[in-house]
Amino acid sequence: QVQLVESGGGLVQAGGSLRLSCSASGREFSGYDMGWFRQAPGQVREFVAGIRWSGGTKDYLESVAGRFTISRHNDGKMLYLQMNSLKPEDTAVYYCAVDSEKWRTTNIERSNTAYDLWGRGTKVTVAS
Repeated sequence: QVQLVESGGGLVQAGGSLRLSCSASGREFSGYDMGWFRQAPGQVREFVAGIRWSGGTKDYLESVAGRFTISRHNDGKMLYLQMNSLKPEDTAVYYCAVDSEKWRTTNIERSNTAYDLWGRGTKVTVAS
C-alpha cells in the first residue's frame, strides 16, 4: 500500500518549535520532489516548502523562510519540516506530498495540482 504518514504536530506556544516528519512507503520515492502544504480552517491549501529529489534545492513560502527548514532522506522515504519561531498564523493542518513528475528539472512546484500523493495531515496549533 502506497502511503504517506505525517507525525509531529501538536500544540505549542508562540515562539516555540516543532519538527514534523513524513514517512513514505509502498513504492520508490527517490527521483521525486516532495513538499509540505498546510490548510488553515476556512482557507485553501497552500504550499509551505518543497525540496528537489536530489535534496540540493529548496523553496519556501515567503512567510516561513528563515523559520522553517525542509529536509529529506536520499531515498525519499522520510521527509521533515523543522519549524522554529512559530506564530499563531502558522496554525493549520500540515500535509506532505509527492510530485507526480519524476526527475523534475523545472522549478519546484508550488501548485498542489502538481502533487499526486498526499498524507492525511498532522495538526499544528500555535497558541498566542
